[in-house]
Amino acid sequence: MNSNKMSEAISVSAAANSTIVGAEDYFRPSSIMKLPITDIGDSSTSSSSAYVTQAFPFSSGNPRIEQTRGVMHLFLDDAASSSSNLPVGRIPLICVLGVPNHMTYADFCQFCGSFIHHIMEMRIVRNDGMENRYSILVRFDDQSSTDSFHKHFNGRRFSSLETESCRVLFTVDVQYTSSIEHTQTSPANTEQPSCPVCLERLDQDMSGILTTICNHSFHCSCISKWTDSSCPVCRYCQQQPEKSKCLICQTSENVWICLLCGFVGCGRYKEGHAIEHWKQTQHCYSQELETQRVWDYVGDNYVHRLIQSKTDGKLVELNHHQHTDGDCGCDTDPAFSEALLNSRVESIVSEYNELLTTQLENQKLYYESLLQEFEEENEREISSAVKDFLKQNTKLQKMQAKLDKGLKEKKFLDDMNENLLRNKETWESIIAKIQEREKEALRVKDDKIQELEAQLQGLMVSLEETNTVDVQ
Repeated sequence: MNSNKMSEAISVSAAANSTIVGAEDYFRPSSIMKLPITDIGDSSTSSSSAYVTQAFPFSSGNPRIEQTRGVMHLFLDDAASSSSNLPVGRIPLICVLGVPNHMTYADFCQFCGSFIHHIMEMRIVRNDGMENRYSILVRFDDQSSTDSFHKHFNGRRFSSLETESCRVLFTVDVQYTSSIEHTQTSPANTEQPSCPVCLERLDQDMSGILTTICNHSFHCSCISKWTDSSCPVCRYCQQQPEKSKCLICQTSENVWICLLCGFVGCGRYKEGHAIEHWKQTQHCYSQELETQRVWDYVGDNYVHRLIQSKTDGKLVELNHHQHTDGDCGCDTDPAFSEALLNSRVESIVSEYNELLTTQLENQKLYYESLLQEFEEENEREISSAVKDFLKQNTKLQKMQAKLDKGLKEKKFLDDMNENLLRNKETWESIIAKIQEREKEALRVKDDKIQELEAQLQGLMVSLEETNTVDVQ
């Protein structure tokens, strides 16, 4: 198997009793072991600080065909960003943890393109609890290239448009715990001695090897030209589709999809929203997403003949041909077997065509009845609105007469207000002139009073003088 290639640079042992943390504790330092930190140039000098390692469960392979599980122990060295803080005992094996799922193999090869000629092998694995991410184990040709890769890419963003950064961790050990094979005839279980793209021998000394998440190996230079996220051999896609959920209660268990309008609802053993959709719309055909079987609500039975196999994903016949005795003749006469197969295919096609025609006719009648009900309801609403309008027509005329009268009064008052404003300006000017005349009259009066007072004073003086003379 391809998973044995990575074991050349790491210790492979049984890890059934290893400490495995949960997905929620991935980035929480749990003390598995502590190793001293030392300078890269002097491995004999250790400091008082220590590094914490942690176990990360992982898996690889196509779950329908083959699945390999294991545990990788990584140094948690987020604080170590320079070459003077690198862990002791590190090997030329690192792990790029938490790569976004939308990055294809070609994207990652382009991301680390400056170090691609120092890479001997890359293996893509899944981390438990990280459905939208994957990790990459990378083995280099020497330790200096490994340290340079860690220094250059740790904490660096994958692209200018990405908010997430690359997290590079040194690997202590990788242990494969189990390998589960679901079928013995799948080509994924056979060794791939050559690259499926260029058909050249997969030699780590000549060029780097990339093993995809489905355990198929390629040259890095060949897979870097493959811009799709699927495997070039088996077309297994690392970007698994999201689980469908009920549009009403958001559950992902026992989910059915309507084959006519695409409504996704839960089955009768949950909240029964799929059945409610059938009762409301009369869409009687619904497919179970897990088994790909089709249910007819009207006939209350399954109407399909082909289902999807859980082992290899192929379509197989639900009701298999039963070999009751040795006189079947299916294996002895190929022409008869082919004719029987063709007749079955034709019968299935005709049956599905008949089912589709019947369902379309039922839907036509259903929507015509809905349209007729809508038209009748619309006519009733129109007639009721006309009657209400006729009843309110007299009241509307009275209100219109009052409105016209009010508008006339408003216009009269507006004209009167405008005249009063003009008269106000005229009277204000007249009042100002009167006030000026009164001020002028007061001033003249004051002058005359002063003049008379002066004359009176002079007269008094002359009288006094006259009285004095008479006395003498």
